[in-house]
Amino acid sequence: YNRIWIPDNEEVWQSAEITKNYKAGDHFLHVQLEDGTELNYPVDPAALPPLRNPDILVGENDLTALSYLHEPAVLHN
Repeated sequence: YNRIWIPDNEEVWQSAEITKNYKAGDHFLHVQLEDGTELNYPVDPAALPPLRNPDILVGENDLTALSYLHEPAVLHN
């Protein structure tokens, strides 16, 4: 039940929590958005969405301290 970032047309990136185990070859991730909306997010198994950093790292001054360093993590931080 990891948290991930999924692309969004209005907010650029939205945080979501995976609610069902992903198995190799699945074409959808079962996720729940922060507002409680559940959806089946289509994914390409070769390009899974980026993982979200733990809340304890939000607002970190040194970006190299982040567990995951990618566009949504930098924008959120």
